[in-house]
Amino acid sequence: MKKKISKIYKNVKFRWLNPFLVKKKPKIFCIGLNKSGTTSLRRAFIDLGFIVGDQRIAERLMPQIKNNEFNCLFNYCKSAQVFQDIPFSFFGIYRELHKKFPDAKFILTIRDSPDQWVNSITKFHAKKFSEGKIATANELKNSTYVYKGWIWEAMKFNFNVSEDDPYNKAHLIEKYNSYNTQVMDYFKDSSNFLKINLSDKNSYELFTNFLNIDSPYFDFPWENKTENIKLK
Repeated sequence: MKKKISKIYKNVKFRWLNPFLVKKKPKIFCIGLNKSGTTSLRRAFIDLGFIVGDQRIAERLMPQIKNNEFNCLFNYCKSAQVFQDIPFSFFGIYRELHKKFPDAKFILTIRDSPDQWVNSITKFHAKKFSEGKIATANELKNSTYVYKGWIWEAMKFNFNVSEDDPYNKAHLIEKYNSYNTQVMDYFKDSSNFLKINLSDKNSYELFTNFLNIDSPYFDFPWENKTENIKLK
């Protein structure tokens, strides 16, 4: 029998209650790379009443994680049940999370193709950091998103992008393929792992079946679309 989401999740207004509400709930980590549908997946969890981690707080943990200091991340995970985007999309972080939370569920979101993902992240960053042009390393370093230079640190740390061409297509495609392959190899024998393309037919049904829940919805919400963004 599928579970129904408790109404209390949708009525929670005070974040300090969240650790108590999720204390005995299994963690769910959305470990797809940014711009692979993670924002839409987050929205789907919120619509279903799950308590989702505060993304900005998690993003500020990057300096410690770069130094392989994970206790701050584990403590942060007490604050919610569902987590996504950076730092959960960093290479290898899923291994640390799986060791710490062996009963957790992991969801890898993918795009139709590596090209589609590269185009999406390039356009999104162009809009956000470079007034519609492909962003340069200097623009990323001077961006004040989270803190000054944070987005450059994230791109450099996770994808080892170059100063002269941070959105080199061949390089990012290799990183996209490498990341997804490593994740799938690691979880190949796990029943607590789901690989999903949100644009596929019946993907929402796969999602709710994986969580073993009933849902009043029939499809994922679609947020942060980049298909219609034109580079200058």
